[in-house]
Amino acid sequence: MEIANLEERNELESTDEVVVQVQGLEKIFRDFWGRPKAKAVNGVEFEVRSGEVFGLLGPNGSGKSTTIKMLLGLLRPSKGFIKIFDQSPDDVKTKERIGYLPEESYLYRYLNSKETLDFFGGLFALDPKEKAKREEQLLEMVGLTANQFRAVGEFSKGMQRRIGLAQALINDPDLVILDEPTSGLDPVGCREIKDLILNLKARGKTIILSSHLLADVEDVCDRAVIYYGGKIQQYGTLDELLTERDSTRVTFPSLTGSAKEEVMNVLKKHVKEENLRVDNPTQIWKVFSSR
Repeated sequence: MEIANLEERNELESTDEVVVQVQGLEKIFRDFWGRPKAKAVNGVEFEVRSGEVFGLLGPNGSGKSTTIKMLLGLLRPSKGFIKIFDQSPDDVKTKERIGYLPEESYLYRYLNSKETLDFFGGLFALDPKEKAKREEQLLEMVGLTANQFRAVGEFSKGMQRRIGLAQALINDPDLVILDEPTSGLDPVGCREIKDLILNLKARGKTIILSSHLLADVEDVCDRAVIYYGGKIQQYGTLDELLTERDSTRVTFPSLTGSAKEEVMNVLKKHVKEENLRVDNPTQIWKVFSSR
């Protein structure tokens, strides 16, 4: 039987370079009078290591996009801290190393693909020769070279996501953040985006992606957290999360020591000890037993 908390697990998992560090993150939205209206993110903690694909999973409204906006420096945390490349997300040098694909592809519909990349490259003040080279490489990578002079307003949803991904990469970022990259796509479009994500991983990029479906990302993510109600409910590799998905979970509120012992004694009578695991990442006792 294994008992471990999230902090201990992070220390044991790897000594790889940490690109993103999030600790005790909270975001409270307030009304006009400054009164608390909703706690969108509550006590979130995780680390993202260099070169991995890290998933933020959970239903709509669970806090994923709010977390992403805080990672980008678009929202300020109410509590806790974020470090990206060991710097604040508000630091301009940090922002220069990040590429972002929002949930909706906010594109100028009358620009063509090449003009779109030229516009975003200009925002980063790229050297004209380097910018032209990047545009050519990215259009080829996302499979839009043949459509580079076609207005993006005429593109299908899948093509818009691909040109959106290309604009997120125009500055050759070290960290790529993708908010629901496969949302609204058909199976073929989903597969194309997944292949592009794996291509980026092979090039050494660190990727954070959000999704409301575990099945959509299980073949691309290395590790993930599962959000619900603004909190992280599960954390681990995809193999671990899929194993727990096929397990029975019994959740208890905080109990006294004697009550916990009594519960465990009852469970041991019905479940083999090697199939029993107790996890305590958020001070809530969770007992998993294999079916």
